[in-house]
Amino acid sequence: MVTASQTITRGARGRRVPLALRNLLANKRRLVRSSAGIGFAVLLMLVQLGFERGFFESSLAMVREVYADLVIVSASKYQFHSRDPFAPGVLDTATKVIGPQSVFPLYAAWQDFSWKDPRGNQVYLVQGFGFDPDHPPFLLPEVREQAAKLKAADTVIVDRRAREFLGMASGSGDTEINGHKVHIAGSFALGPDFQADGTVMMSAETFAKLLPGSPPTAALPVEFGTVLLGSIGSDYEAAEQERQKLQEALPKDVRVLTKQQLVDEERKFQADLSSAGPIFLMGTVVGFVVGLLISYQIIFTDLSDQLPQYATLKGMGYNNFYLVRVVIGQAALSALAGYVPAWLLCLLVYRVIGEIALLPLHMTLSLTLLSFGLTLGMCILSALLAIRRVIRADPAEVF
Repeated sequence: MVTASQTITRGARGRRVPLALRNLLANKRRLVRSSAGIGFAVLLMLVQLGFERGFFESSLAMVREVYADLVIVSASKYQFHSRDPFAPGVLDTATKVIGPQSVFPLYAAWQDFSWKDPRGNQVYLVQGFGFDPDHPPFLLPEVREQAAKLKAADTVIVDRRAREFLGMASGSGDTEINGHKVHIAGSFALGPDFQADGTVMMSAETFAKLLPGSPPTAALPVEFGTVLLGSIGSDYEAAEQERQKLQEALPKDVRVLTKQQLVDEERKFQADLSSAGPIFLMGTVVGFVVGLLISYQIIFTDLSDQLPQYATLKGMGYNNFYLVRVVIGQAALSALAGYVPAWLLCLLVYRVIGEIALLPLHMTLSLTLLSFGLTLGMCILSALLAIRRVIRADPAEVF
């Protein structure tokens, strides 16, 4: 025996078709308009979420490239890109605790190096790092391979993925830093971030020479102390014990962090303390609210057009639970219809913006799941707000 619900939801060949899907496909033009509206909101959220992750990835790129098991920093240092050096004597104490050939200084400056464009006369601020060429404190393969070139005086290697206006792409030639002539001996691939447009690396001696008003290399304040623990570096418990031992031996005005702790602190700063986190969050919320309003209007209009059909179902004996389930199902299908084209379009947007802005914009599984969850929640919430019209529908009043 065929029930009434089966009769209503059967296709032309007797195949069972969900009523929500039939409602969605009943008007193709309306489907295209609703998909475009929801897709716009989805694209807005995806762009905001992508920019947020791109911002965090770019701000953590240099931190992740530091070659160390433990990192010594000033106790008052709150961000990787803030200059807050400590006395070089701290590393002498650290060497006595850890052992020779395990502790190395890394000098850094973010607002003190004025780079002259080799192709013209424009001058721009760039971030600079100085270190012992025999012990390069970075994981970047090209930096490690070319570090020996930095032993020559006034020699630097540059980031060829820096902003184009800096003129670092060739990775060769001569230019000036703070008015001193330097030779570009090579390049590496890193990319800019929201703090710096380009990066220059050099020996500690060249760093001390170029930094305005700096003392001789031996007395130059250290920004980071990189510590290698050898075979125990991959053992978390052993590394933590070494960290605690080193922290106890050093003055209170410095901290000892594991590499992961350094990354986590930078991520927390960018997410919670910098202005970028709230800005991108607000953009995502705006996209969600815009999508909520658009999807509510779409679903409300659909329900108004289909009100006689829902009233007929109520007159045939279908309860409100069935009607609510149909409306929510239709909202979920609308979310999917709007999400898929927006997701595909966003791949192109990420590629174009990523190449122009030099930001690591990538579509990831976590980003896909999060954005789809927001889209689904947006449409279902809209359906729940609009469904009261169906629940209150009286067959006698409609007809």
